[in-house]
Amino acid sequence: MGYRNRSNRSPQRRLLSCALASCLVLGIAPLALAQSTGATIRGQVAGDAAARVTATNIATGLTRSVQSGANGSYSLGGLPPGTYRLDVERGGERYSESITVSIGQTATLNLGEAVEASSVQPATTLDGVVVTAAPVAIETRTSEVGGYVTQKQLEALPQNSRNFLAFADTIPGIAVTRSGVDEVTSLRSGAQVSNGINVYIDGVGQKDYVLKGGVTGQDSTAGNPFPQLAVGEYKVITSNYKAEYDQLSSAAITAVTKSGTNEFEGSFFWDYSNQDWMARTPRQRRGDVVQDRSAEQYGASFGGPIVKDLLHFFVTYEGKDILRPRDVTPGPSGRNVPIEQLPPSVQDLIRNSTSSPFSEDLWFGKLSWTPGDAHLVEFTIKDRKEDDLVNIGNQNTADYGTTRAGKDTRYDLRYQYSAQNWLNDAHITYEDASFGPRPITSGPGFNYQIPAQGQGGNNNPAMQTVLNFGGGTDMQDKGQKGFAFQNDFTFFGWEGHTIKAGIKYKKIDISAYQRLPPNPQYRFDIARSFEIPYEVNFTSTGIGTMGPVESDNTQFGIYFQDDWEVNEHLTLNLGLRWDYEQTPSFEDHVTPTSLVDALRAYGPINNPNVDYNYNDFISTGNNRKAFKDAWQPRVGFSYDLFGDQRHVIFGGAGRAYSRNQFDFMAREQYSLAFQSYTYRFNTPGHDCSSQAATCLTWDPSYYDQASLDALVATNPNNGTTVYMIDNDIKTPYSDQFSLGMRNAFGMFGHDWNSSVTLLHILSHDGILFSVGNRLEDGSFFPPGRSFGSAPPANLPGFGRLLIGRNAVETRLTSLLLSLDKPYTRESGWGTTLAYTYSDAKENRNNHDTFSFDYPNLDNVAFTESLGVAKHRLVATGIMDIGWGMTLSGKLTLATPEARDSLDCISIDTWNCYFNPYYADTTIGYKQLDLAIQKEWDTGTDLKFRIRADLINAFDWNNWVGWDGSRGAGRNPTDATSVAVPNPNFGNRQLNNTSRYDIAYPTRTFKITFGLNW
Repeated sequence: MGYRNRSNRSPQRRLLSCALASCLVLGIAPLALAQSTGATIRGQVAGDAAARVTATNIATGLTRSVQSGANGSYSLGGLPPGTYRLDVERGGERYSESITVSIGQTATLNLGEAVEASSVQPATTLDGVVVTAAPVAIETRTSEVGGYVTQKQLEALPQNSRNFLAFADTIPGIAVTRSGVDEVTSLRSGAQVSNGINVYIDGVGQKDYVLKGGVTGQDSTAGNPFPQLAVGEYKVITSNYKAEYDQLSSAAITAVTKSGTNEFEGSFFWDYSNQDWMARTPRQRRGDVVQDRSAEQYGASFGGPIVKDLLHFFVTYEGKDILRPRDVTPGPSGRNVPIEQLPPSVQDLIRNSTSSPFSEDLWFGKLSWTPGDAHLVEFTIKDRKEDDLVNIGNQNTADYGTTRAGKDTRYDLRYQYSAQNWLNDAHITYEDASFGPRPITSGPGFNYQIPAQGQGGNNNPAMQTVLNFGGGTDMQDKGQKGFAFQNDFTFFGWEGHTIKAGIKYKKIDISAYQRLPPNPQYRFDIARSFEIPYEVNFTSTGIGTMGPVESDNTQFGIYFQDDWEVNEHLTLNLGLRWDYEQTPSFEDHVTPTSLVDALRAYGPINNPNVDYNYNDFISTGNNRKAFKDAWQPRVGFSYDLFGDQRHVIFGGAGRAYSRNQFDFMAREQYSLAFQSYTYRFNTPGHDCSSQAATCLTWDPSYYDQASLDALVATNPNNGTTVYMIDNDIKTPYSDQFSLGMRNAFGMFGHDWNSSVTLLHILSHDGILFSVGNRLEDGSFFPPGRSFGSAPPANLPGFGRLLIGRNAVETRLTSLLLSLDKPYTRESGWGTTLAYTYSDAKENRNNHDTFSFDYPNLDNVAFTESLGVAKHRLVATGIMDIGWGMTLSGKLTLATPEARDSLDCISIDTWNCYFNPYYADTTIGYKQLDLAIQKEWDTGTDLKFRIRADLINAFDWNNWVGWDGSRGAGRNPTDATSVAVPNPNFGNRQLNNTSRYDIAYPTRTFKITFGLNW
């Protein structure tokens, strides 16, 4: 069909076009999951006559053509990021210009106009035609809040983990943390924790439906979710993303993978560091044992043409091996127990050195086929396997550890078709991800404990752990597996409009198995006896269904987006999406009759004074419905003040729904399928006679699992914690508002970009499990009290009752500032500055899903969000210093993060409350990383490089051992007592070993060898 002048279309014809477009969406692409990875090049062709514009990818030969309108406007969408030559043909004449575009970018290039000399890069060639490419232009006319991480930054900036997400904090609004001795990398944006994030690889979401961490491969692991060698570049959007983004409530990260080109290219790297190249920690400097630690990472990539301009391949592998030393230190922090006071058989477990090894294998492969100008077919495979040994060190001996195996395999078959004025992008995907911790020892676990300070003479005192050994406590098997068929349809046929629509359908099996503890745990008060335990905690092997909680899961979503360029100044982004999800294991769950009877017979919650209705938590199998109200309007605007993309005011508002983790939703079935029991033994100092149902006289036969099973065989629910979830549970979401301005300007002879953005984000409906037990009169607290642990009355025949409801909320007001000068070969340098101010509040500390101290959060005050710094600055720089050498650096500075603290001083001990504090220091975190690389050109296609990274170059100590105790509250039974504040509150600890605890890493030197060809 020939091109028709858009301006001559009648209203009836436009309506017909709209109907046809809708049919295409519903017919061609009935199943969709699409995110913006392709770039768009648009603009005006100088002159009066229509022209044909053809974009050719310099590296792969992929071509796309479009006929310009009578006014010279053109638009080429769905382009893989890269450098393109644009050929303009009109009236027998032909001329070319070039541009480099980034992931998801909409770039404006007016053809036929002069290209400024300062924007021209070194020439590349395509079949002998010389092409000069304008550098990547920052997209200014968008309402989205975010920025780009380029391939140059991935290659040049210093790094330690090779987790590509670790560079996301170069964009304001993102914080990257590498926590604790297990070196787990996590991301968060604003006041929300990592669960609200989603990462999209080549347009496919990597959401973890079962576990925390936001995406698969990021929960409790030192590994990486994706090989860095395979990442071309990525975009970080912290707020007001368009309607195509789903299953998130905070930041979106969308990455594009590398493809093979018309040249055979490859690379290899190996980097290494060990204990001798790492500065000692403050603990080690004061005499603690220094054990061998090493970290080795290695990988290779290779790609090229199978058939030039037609079929290309790319494959990469990355491996990681870490050996982490672990010190076993008996005793709670500040009360270390001398080894000599423990039995000789146990002393050997402590004296023998131990370590925590980690290993990971990451594979990625890609085939790209372009059978014609309008077609692109891609097939990708990602495979991740890792093994980790954790829960070792401090009070845990080596045999008490847990081995964690993680797997993640994903396949993606993609077909993209480009027509004159529309584009269709379809995916068929398959995923199989699992997480399976197991104890390394099968058998009884032994917990040596001592009474807490000040309670040694009490009966049934609070206890603190001295040492754990024997069989560990963690056995899980959780995962997701299934298919999706997804598509994205874009229509360019209406002047000034880019219409995008899609439908999502996904069918996946999710499962969760959790047996805690799989080995019985025997607890000893070693102040009294090493031979007779005072308590045992165990799960039965003979009760209930011990398989996983499983469910098929159906996801459906639809969205519509119109990016409307009203005129050369104003652009509107108007979007709406709707998501729906079915999880039959929750919706069809039937509350057991025995539990229903117990609830009805439980007097306290049948009292008219009780603050909730337990009937709202009883499921009959047909009174729960999937959540249907996930409507998400997303609107934004950008106003280009002078129509030259250099000074743009932007803003927007939108709603975004995340999802409820299956691990939370399955808990009411866990509590019945994997029941945990605690029995007390009537021993000196631990009298349990008042709890006759669970009080025993010690007998060595209780070391036998069969004897423990016999205890609960006749009454399997006795003492069991019961979880129940609101039948009308909702999906968590956030409302996002932003207003800002971007500027592109010249300074010191170079092009710079800046932005300032004011954000306001409110998140709602996070799930919370609180105590459902009540006192006889239906109240939660005893008279005169407004804080404390659960009331003592158990659910008859069971134990503690926990009810899950929507309750957790956050509030964020944030100021984001960025300034960057992009790296170019001509200048030889680039820099970025990202500053974030955050006023973050939450009504539940650190998004915790449990609350035992309040009946609900209705009257709980919003406090400072834990783990969020008020001020955060991340600065990077890259500079070519000659002789084939590149110097780079990354500086991170942050004020102290809010830390948890219980306040029993301000009021009294009957009315304590959570009151976070900031450590008494100006800088809470500081780290400067440096890297220098030298590359030798051998005169052939082979290049050799050597690189040195110095992480935390100045060995700054980022202290974590702060004194969060506000002091002792008054004795509520003594009217003459007074509160005694702690004069050291907010400062470093004074008299225990935690005074010397720091956040990792210390100064670390890492060497890398590499080859490129």
